[in-house]
Amino acid sequence: MTLLDPLADAMSSIYNSEVVGKPEVIIEPASNLIEKVLRVMQVQGYIGEFEHIDDGKAGRFRIQLMGRTNKCGVIKPRYPVRRDGFESFEKRYLPAYNFGVLIVTTPQGVMTHNEAKKLGIGGRLLAYVY
Repeated sequence: MTLLDPLADAMSSIYNSEVVGKPEVIIEPASNLIEKVLRVMQVQGYIGEFEHIDDGKAGRFRIQLMGRTNKCGVIKPRYPVRRDGFESFEKRYLPAYNFGVLIVTTPQGVMTHNEAKKLGIGGRLLAYVY
């Protein structure tokens, strides 16, 4: 099995496990980018605790699911966004105003689009969650 996009596989595993109603999900392989996206999702309250399990290879994450994720996925291609250009992508990927978040990678780290707007910086879109 070849993994072309580990972040996309991780997001689809989280979504599929939420739909079925599982209490936790294991994601492999682990990466720094996936960990940062999971941290943003945890701060926003979409997932519970998660831990990195070292298996001698890339590792894996065990994530506690809370049943609060309606939909999540990656944004491909990873569009560049200016600091004043988030509105069009909010309309495209989120179902309603102030409902859900876009996850963005910026020069100051991975954060939500709301935090990036407050800081007045742009970046590249990674994922959406609502």
